[in-house]
Amino acid sequence: MNVLTKHVVLGAAGMLILQLAVVSSAQETVLSPLLAPVSSAPPTGKIAAAESSQSQDRTGTDGSTHGAITQPGRAGGLGDPALGGQRHPLYRLSKSDTVEVNFTFSPDFNQTLTVQPDGYVALKGTGTLLAEGLTVPEMQQAVASAYRGFLREPEVTVTLKDFDKPYFLASGEVARPGKYELRGDLTVNEGVAIAGGFTQQARHSQVVLFRRISAYVAESHVINLKRMLDSRDLGEDFHLQPGDFIFVPQSRISKIRKFVPTNSMSWYMNPLQF
Repeated sequence: MNVLTKHVVLGAAGMLILQLAVVSSAQETVLSPLLAPVSSAPPTGKIAAAESSQSQDRTGTDGSTHGAITQPGRAGGLGDPALGGQRHPLYRLSKSDTVEVNFTFSPDFNQTLTVQPDGYVALKGTGTLLAEGLTVPEMQQAVASAYRGFLREPEVTVTLKDFDKPYFLASGEVARPGKYELRGDLTVNEGVAIAGGFTQQARHSQVVLFRRISAYVAESHVINLKRMLDSRDLGEDFHLQPGDFIFVPQSRISKIRKFVPTNSMSWYMNPLQF
């Protein structure tokens, strides 16, 4: 009996020692990655992100072409994306414009140029130059390049002297139809007033504003100026743009007046006079 008890105790002790050995081995396996030496170098992705951030910060401060805003007054250096172009575009030369060209160190070449109907200008001693569509700084560079063949680093100044001023047209039943300069911010009501106002035959409720979109496309807006004036509310009055055309149609009663005898028309207009 004692021998059997000893064997059972020894077997139980052996099983306990074996379990302890297995548990200890498992703990060493789990703790080994945690006890591994930690590298001081950050991951590659973090390095790239940090370098990209630092690069953007540097380019934003020194004003290079890789910054978020490269030039003041423009978005991304390409103009206003909502408008599809520059916020404040420079004037471009067109036909009949006149520019004055002055050479600082060669005044003999000073000249006044007019853009011809074909878009070219005739430079003194160098031939013709296509000027239509150029801005004044571009024209200045083009003239300097044209004279660089026989002048050493010419210093040129180009000044715009005369150009086609902004205008609007007024026609139809206005007192003085014609072409008027567009000075300042004007509306359709103010344009009609500049043209002398409405005539007695005018149809105030259907004034038409034609606005050219391109060389072959124009949009039209029918404006009820009578309702605006009666309600004393000009909030919906259109602001004129260069090249706008205001047309005031004839009223219906004035169209049939010429077909009605004078006596009958007078009676219709004022029956109390009889």
